[in-house]
Amino acid sequence: MLQSILQVEPAEAPLVVIGTGPVGVRFAQDLHRRDPSIPLVIYGDEPWEPYNRVRLSSFLAGEADWAALTQGLALPQGPGIEARLNCAVLQINCAKQEIEDSAGRTQRYSRLVLATGSRPRIPDVPGIGQANVYVFRDMDDTQRLFARRIRSRRTVVLGGGLLGLEAARAMQRFNTEVLVIENSDRLMMQQLDQKASDLLRAHVEASGLRVLTGAAVKRVHGAGAVTGISLRGGDAVECDTVVIAAGIRPNTDLALRAGLSIGRGIRVNDRMQTSDPYIYAIGECAEHRDRVYGIVAPGLEQAAVAVHALCGGDASYAGSLQATRLKVLDMPVFSMGRVGERDGIGMASTAAYEDRNASIYRKVFVERGRLIGAMAVGECEDLRRLQEAVTGNRRILPWQLWRFRRTGSLWQEEETSSVVNWPASAVVCNCTGVTRGQLGEAVAAGCRSVEQLAACTRASTVCGSCKPLLAELAGGAAVREPVRAHRPLLGGAAAALAFALLMLAAPAIPFADTVQLQWRWDDLWLVSLYKQVSGFSVLGLTVLGLLLTFRKRWSRISFGDFAIWRVLHVVLGLSALAALYVHTGGRLGNQLNFLLMASFSGLILAGGVAGLMIAQEHHLPPALVRRWRDNSTWIHILLFWPVPVLLGFHIFKTYYF
Repeated sequence: MLQSILQVEPAEAPLVVIGTGPVGVRFAQDLHRRDPSIPLVIYGDEPWEPYNRVRLSSFLAGEADWAALTQGLALPQGPGIEARLNCAVLQINCAKQEIEDSAGRTQRYSRLVLATGSRPRIPDVPGIGQANVYVFRDMDDTQRLFARRIRSRRTVVLGGGLLGLEAARAMQRFNTEVLVIENSDRLMMQQLDQKASDLLRAHVEASGLRVLTGAAVKRVHGAGAVTGISLRGGDAVECDTVVIAAGIRPNTDLALRAGLSIGRGIRVNDRMQTSDPYIYAIGECAEHRDRVYGIVAPGLEQAAVAVHALCGGDASYAGSLQATRLKVLDMPVFSMGRVGERDGIGMASTAAYEDRNASIYRKVFVERGRLIGAMAVGECEDLRRLQEAVTGNRRILPWQLWRFRRTGSLWQEEETSSVVNWPASAVVCNCTGVTRGQLGEAVAAGCRSVEQLAACTRASTVCGSCKPLLAELAGGAAVREPVRAHRPLLGGAAAALAFALLMLAAPAIPFADTVQLQWRWDDLWLVSLYKQVSGFSVLGLTVLGLLLTFRKRWSRISFGDFAIWRVLHVVLGLSALAALYVHTGGRLGNQLNFLLMASFSGLILAGGVAGLMIAQEHHLPPALVRRWRDNSTWIHILLFWPVPVLLGFHIFKTYYF
């Protein structure tokens, strides 16, 4: 077991966690799993058991029950663990390493972890503090909106971001007229460009919601209770309910009173330590490298780093990619990476695809040949692969962008593989950061259902959008089988690769230095008949090798197993290379002859690499196989086209002169 904090601090001082949101609970779960001997005291200032705030809008809309909200968020149990719910922490005394709570207790700590989250940002508008003005952030807010939405006839939601649109959807349930007012010129400005936002707006308005962008509230009217609002442009809107969803502010008050370094949030280093090395901060309250993340996934990554650091590890946090994946009124919306003007994308090239009839819009951002961001509105079949490519900063080739503009996909249809074949590093559950590799380990350990995978890894316990992928894994996570005839394919490809490298690197076979020999090997290059036999052997073997192309492209040709055809193709290529060696004696030649030798050798080398990747694809990471196989296959095909032309000139030159 790694060295834990208990080996540094007195045993009577437990580790204290403040906050029972998803990030605080994840930290406590992971720490207890890593070292069950560490005593924990967990504070939560709400009376509810830990729940998932991301799904509160679904709960308000009646689409999720309490069990769905609390799935995967059970606090760890044990003799050294104490949960103090409905109990706020009032003060932190850094010098004495102790805190004071609302029950009047003083609690010592060996280390303190702040997961205090955030609170709604309330705009400074006259009249905002009267009755029937609500925020939508926690369960108490949700309970109040439950009671209010039945009586509300016209509700105004301030904010057209993620939370605002979710709140508007939930408030519409009892045929309430709902108006969304957004200060910027488009919905979800942080995640979408103008075209994507326009498509989303059309869908939102088609569902019955009204949307007003580029508008700011000047005043909230009413004599104790809301009767309407007025806008800075002079327009007035009657309403009986206002819901504020205008952003968040990190909860830093407790840290500020303790004298910790504060910016927009509680400043932390790469190990999630604050300015006091005994105090850590994670989640929406933390500011890392001048950045505060307002979503759950980065907080979960920070929790993992903090656990590792507290258990003596050397993990460090380098920041997170902003990722949004949700359904707005049943329309999928996805945004990840650098996609906005604030992200410094001025030098990035873009490619977009739009199908208005199907309500689909997709856009990718590429910088220096690498995928740095992507957005999508509407259905997107290879969404997870896009996510993995942005996370891995994958290289994107020019013809992939050309394909994307035509089809909306960077990859050919047959390349979009099952989640079973995804690379281990690919993230399956974006909300919790669970990878394909972690899920594969859970399946290997005996998890055979979505529920078992969720309980073991916590995947799908936030928004639930990845449940179809978990179902696919649970039912189909079998060991990858090798392609048919992979052993002869492997042997032939390796031999062709080795022979081609040898011919390029080894010195040419010398001419005989005496005529007193029983057999002169250089007759192979000096006697015209021998030269013609070896030359036309190269030509004939090459032509026969082309038959594989017809077998692949012409559906009418179905004779024989394709795997056998592929092995035969490799054998013919190897034979052609051997005949070429006999024909030239290993001499690369010059000018036209050199170009012909270079093209033929490159052709064999690329084909050998492709053959090796295909033969070993059941052993290697699918992403690696796909990248090397596809690139080498393309090079193999491209290098073939000069060969017939150069070969034709070579034959013409030989016979003409």
